[in-house]
Amino acid sequence: MRVAIAGAGAVGRSIAAELVAAEHQVMLIERLESQFEPHTVEQAEWVLADACELASLEDAGMQLCDVVIAATGDDKVNLVVALLAKTVFAVRRVVARVNDPANEWLFNEAWGVDVAVSTPRMLAAMVEEAVSVGDLVRLLTLRQGQANLVELTLPEDTPLAGRPVREVHLPRDAALVTILRGGRVIVPQPDDPLEPGDELLFVASANVEDEIRGALGY
Repeated sequence: MRVAIAGAGAVGRSIAAELVAAEHQVMLIERLESQFEPHTVEQAEWVLADACELASLEDAGMQLCDVVIAATGDDKVNLVVALLAKTVFAVRRVVARVNDPANEWLFNEAWGVDVAVSTPRMLAAMVEEAVSVGDLVRLLTLRQGQANLVELTLPEDTPLAGRPVREVHLPRDAALVTILRGGRVIVPQPDDPLEPGDELLFVASANVEDEIRGALGY
C-alpha cells in the first residue's frame, strides 16, 4: 500500500515509521525546511513541498497513493489536503488529524475526510475506558459520524456471566466485533460464554448506544 502523509512533524514521522515497519510505501510531504529531516525515517520518500498546492501534490505523485493522511498541526491545512486528495486525486481513503476538538464537525465527507482522528477526544476516551466498568465508552468515530467504536467492560457482578453471546440481543445497526479477555483477542461466536472483566468492543450507530446498554443490562 502506498501512503502519503502531509506533515512531517512528530506525529507524521511517528505514523510513517509505523507504516514503514509494516512494509508499506510511505511518502512524507513537508513544507518547512526546519522539519525536513529524511534521516529520521530513512525508508520513507521525502518531498519538500506545500501539501496545499495542487501542482506540488501532482508532482509528488499523490494520484498514485492508496491512502492520504493529513497530519499537520493546522486543521485548515488538513482540511485542504483532504479535499484535494479526495476530489482531485481520487484517493480511496483519506484520514485527517483533528487538532482542535471545536473543529471536529468540519472533518466529514464534504471535506473529503473518511476518518477523522481527534487526539484530545481519543485521549479522553482512553482515560474514560481505563476507569469505567459497566458503562459504554465511545472510543472512535467512523465514517463521518455514521458509526462509532464503543467499549464496555463487564463488571464482576454482571448478570451476563456465563451466558453465551447469542443471548445478547443487540439492536439493529450494532455488532459485537471483539472480546478482549486478559491477553486474548476473541472473535465472538454464538456459543462463547461471557465473563466478568471482558472488554466488549462494538461497532454501532450513535442512535442505538442506549439500546446496547439495555441489551447488556445497564
